[in-house]
Amino acid sequence: MNRPTLSLLAAATALAAVTGFASLTAPASGDEAAARTPARLPVERTSTLCPAPSVSEIAETTYTSITPKGKGGADREAGADEPGSAELKTSTVTLAADDSEAGGDGKNGGTGKDSAQGKPFLSTAEPGRPVTAEVSGAESPALVGTATGRLAPGWTTQQTTTVSVGDARGLLGMTCTAPDTDFWFPGASTERSRQDYVHLTNPDDTVAVVDIELYGKDGAIKSDAGEGIPVPARSSVPVLLSTLTTEDTPNVTVHASTRAGRVGAVVGAADNAGGSDWLPAAADPASRLVLPGIPADATDARLVVFATGGNDADLKVQLAGADGTFTPAGAESLHVKSEMTGALELGDITKGEGGSLILSPSDGSRGAPVVAALRVVRGKGENREIAFIPATGAIESRATVADNRAKGSTLYLTAPGATAKVKVTASAGSGGGEATEKVYTVKGGTTLTETPPVPNGLKGSYALTVEPQSGGPVHAARMLALPEDGVQMFTVQTFPDDRGTVSVPEAKEDLTILVDGK
Repeated sequence: MNRPTLSLLAAATALAAVTGFASLTAPASGDEAAARTPARLPVERTSTLCPAPSVSEIAETTYTSITPKGKGGADREAGADEPGSAELKTSTVTLAADDSEAGGDGKNGGTGKDSAQGKPFLSTAEPGRPVTAEVSGAESPALVGTATGRLAPGWTTQQTTTVSVGDARGLLGMTCTAPDTDFWFPGASTERSRQDYVHLTNPDDTVAVVDIELYGKDGAIKSDAGEGIPVPARSSVPVLLSTLTTEDTPNVTVHASTRAGRVGAVVGAADNAGGSDWLPAAADPASRLVLPGIPADATDARLVVFATGGNDADLKVQLAGADGTFTPAGAESLHVKSEMTGALELGDITKGEGGSLILSPSDGSRGAPVVAALRVVRGKGENREIAFIPATGAIESRATVADNRAKGSTLYLTAPGATAKVKVTASAGSGGGEATEKVYTVKGGTTLTETPPVPNGLKGSYALTVEPQSGGPVHAARMLALPEDGVQMFTVQTFPDDRGTVSVPEAKEDLTILVDGK
């Protein structure tokens, strides 16, 4: 009888494009094996999760989604025969919040009108042009989203919320996160002046179980309430950190990990002294880290570091500015004990020039893995506003941050090693306008602070895509500033690589197997 067959190479390629991993081995000589280079193919599926934006009745939130154009480091572009889809939906339940409908008016391809839970909220129609939707008030639920086909590689969503008055006043911005199983958040707090929530969102159809551990300057903070937190299927759970402990601790590192399932996780921080913003997860533990995008007019900055391994960390602290890298006086180094949180007050470190912080092992010390984040302040007194900058990895192929405006965006490009050349693309506008691009040269050991290019004839908002062209590694961040009534409201988003491609081994022979194994 006729038996269906499946190409082993095709199966491995499909597996890699969806899961990011595949292994295929074919017999070959040493020279032949050395000559082969794994192909870079566009991913075929991308997921993202956005937390409930605010508990304020006067909150105004804008969602902006885009898939950038181009190959993004792949050997080929996702084809027209892979049309796919990219859609955000409201979560089934937002626990500890009113389970009512999310009001919104979708724009430019969005379907955000009167979106009930589990219903489509915002859809991306084509690569290269952002779509937006807006919601108001405190009852907007968390969102879950999936992109497939040609809309999957690099798909990203920005969530931007403005709260003009009250204890939670501020401009809160974040790039919605991919589901994962392990997150580090240095820079949180359980002190009385702060209201910090860990938002846990489960995109799947089974319950996820999450453990939350807190670490202060003396190590682990005792807490039984953080163990085994259930997050029901397709639901979101906000956890107030101060309910997990009785200790009043200003500098806390939060470790959220799943013992079952996967979640998206982010910390929402509100400071009674002025300001609020999202604290995203920091880059994976490493002995060398870059924290890009400290504003030129920062009035205060605090570095928070946690040593994740079994060894203490002795760190050299440097600022990469416009003209080079230097060690700030009085803040030259930081010693962090194993599994403890350390903090360093940096004051107005940038002194009129935008910059990025570089952490590396102190001279003569062996490197120890750490995670790190900055709390940055603009303004003083009643006009004080805060934002957070987590350590972020170098851009390997491409990275995008959406929701840039005609005015108010600042781009930071840092080359901690060798000089680098970088292409920056401003997408078409959400309401109209033509994409444009510009190539920048970033000298080694410096941070280039620029007003980014703006699309020709811009209407609405647009996205910025950064792609290294040559030279050393590049780290990047975008500040969005929207001053209101004398308050320098701002938020900073870093550019982690979009992981829009996957490496697929190339086999010399196309091995074929029978589907039924016969």
